[in-house]
Amino acid sequence: MKTLSTAQTVVSMLEVNGIDTLYCLPGVQNDPFFDALYDRTNAIRPIHARHEQACAYMALGHAMATGKPSAYVVVPGPGFLNTTAALATAYAVNAPVLALTGQIQQSMIGRNVGLLHELPDQLAIMRGLTKWADRIPSPAAAPGLVNEAFRRLLSGRRRPVALECAMDTWARRAPVELIGKAAAADPCPVDEEAVERAAKLLGGAERPMIVVGGGAQGAGEYVQRIAELLDAPVMTGRMGQGVIDGRHRLSVTAPAGYRFWGEADVVLAVGTRLQPQQQNWGLDDTLKIIRIDADSEELDRQRKPAIGIVGDAAATLKVLADRLAVHNRKRSGRAEQVADIKVASNEKIHDLLAPQIAYLEAMRKALPEDGILVDELTQMGYAARFAWPTYRPRTFLSPGYQGTLGWGYATALGAKIARPDAAVLSISGDGGFMFTAMEMATAAQHGIGVVAVVFSDGAFGNVRRIQQQSFNNRTIATELRNPDFVKLAESFGIDAIRVGSPDELGSAIARGIAKGAPLLIDCPVGQFPDPWPLVTLPPIRPRKV
Repeated sequence: MKTLSTAQTVVSMLEVNGIDTLYCLPGVQNDPFFDALYDRTNAIRPIHARHEQACAYMALGHAMATGKPSAYVVVPGPGFLNTTAALATAYAVNAPVLALTGQIQQSMIGRNVGLLHELPDQLAIMRGLTKWADRIPSPAAAPGLVNEAFRRLLSGRRRPVALECAMDTWARRAPVELIGKAAAADPCPVDEEAVERAAKLLGGAERPMIVVGGGAQGAGEYVQRIAELLDAPVMTGRMGQGVIDGRHRLSVTAPAGYRFWGEADVVLAVGTRLQPQQQNWGLDDTLKIIRIDADSEELDRQRKPAIGIVGDAAATLKVLADRLAVHNRKRSGRAEQVADIKVASNEKIHDLLAPQIAYLEAMRKALPEDGILVDELTQMGYAARFAWPTYRPRTFLSPGYQGTLGWGYATALGAKIARPDAAVLSISGDGGFMFTAMEMATAAQHGIGVVAVVFSDGAFGNVRRIQQQSFNNRTIATELRNPDFVKLAESFGIDAIRVGSPDELGSAIARGIAKGAPLLIDCPVGQFPDPWPLVTLPPIRPRKV
């Protein structure tokens, strides 16, 4: 046993559990923690931001780009509250993020005496936004609590966790027995009996389809193998992009997936909430659904599936692929039908959204195959959900159902720090970019080579168009007064350029990636065609006769 402070103990256990980067913004409640971190910066690199929200967004980008746990540390009260949009997004997209925060003096917690950064119940807020949260009460308790946090991060459904520690507890010293091994995920055996039933049902299907979400990101090899056995289209929603190569003949996005949903007799859903399909596209008694998910509560949240399997996607699909080969039937003409529907769907997307497609194609050409695109709540981002070919896992990052406006640039910084070998492209509208534009200072200070594109139309464009179309052109609170984005970036010491066409944009992105330094590209645009007819699709089941 060693005599250590709580702060020293926590830093040691972060290191044991593989944390090599800590996104942070220091403050008085965490001073002892940062003093302890000072001695371990050879092992854990601190990346400090200009706003707490960016600390959490960078940790989120780190986790999404790697699939591995990441961590951030901020002061309590307003510091922690500034991170909650990112924490809610991490919960939505199943990202393993550890939120580490300070607290007021331990004896004052919950007494509402009005101390600096005091909240009525910070831990309750943490527990409402994470899968697990706790308070570190002493040095001796720290090793077990930190490892418990990582065990929960790694086990079952990946979601954020949180730990808080009082400012006087950080500095408290005591004999501590460190845990020398990193936390491990709980075992998750394959349900062989349920997999056998699933193989029989899928093998006998006439018109099977597969829907994958973020929970299938590590299972692409087996998803593709099963799809090819079945000649089944694989629909990749926002979080499922990249599970299989978007160029694969069976890979489809939502517009084509919608058509297949309407005719399918058996659907295999892997690591997905299946929310738009079940709630919007419709269900009927002729459709049999097989669900594979790490979260048992997800299986019948909306409707009880024909077969529900709790388990790790890769391990379960590996067994399913082997069993399916025994039970599978021939499907004459199915491959040709899938190809025809995919072509027709892609033609419709290109016809409806030609201006957006031109920019997306230029960006895709400029970005290497393993390059990462960080989606935003912008017209280009909406189109990218079903018109961006994603080639590799974890290279299309989206805020999922949380729809977090302004998340993109700071999240892209974290993705680039986690994946310095990969090109990272952030796309934002002028509205969303300004949420974290000050983090250009962070990019400059730490040399984070993200290429950021701002599609500037001088408005919250989506809101404005809805007001024009649905409220008789009564536009309100949508016009934006923008800075000169090029001059703004240059004032932070970042290279910047303004472009006027898709070709110019593609060339600027390619040059920025080659240089490897932070780059801001301002791309002024007009009003784009409405993408929502392809986003919000009406019920297709039960089919009308």
